[in-house]
Amino acid sequence: MQLTVELVGEDERTVTVADDADYADVVHEVGYSPHEVTVLVDDSPVPEDAPVEADHVRVLRLIAGG
Repeated sequence: MQLTVELVGEDERTVTVADDADYADVVHEVGYSPHEVTVLVDDSPVPEDAPVEADHVRVLRLIAGG
């Protein structure tokens, strides 16, 4: 399955994940840990273990820098 991932304040990417993927899989695909981001679908947060049901998501980094 392909979906568009908007990394808030950074860029937008198209990623491919398995048909049975969850939102944690999407987060890993763009190179982040589920502990440092929140995934938003229609501007509402979704659980990381929920199955992907959207074709566009926004990923908001909660932790930045080092």
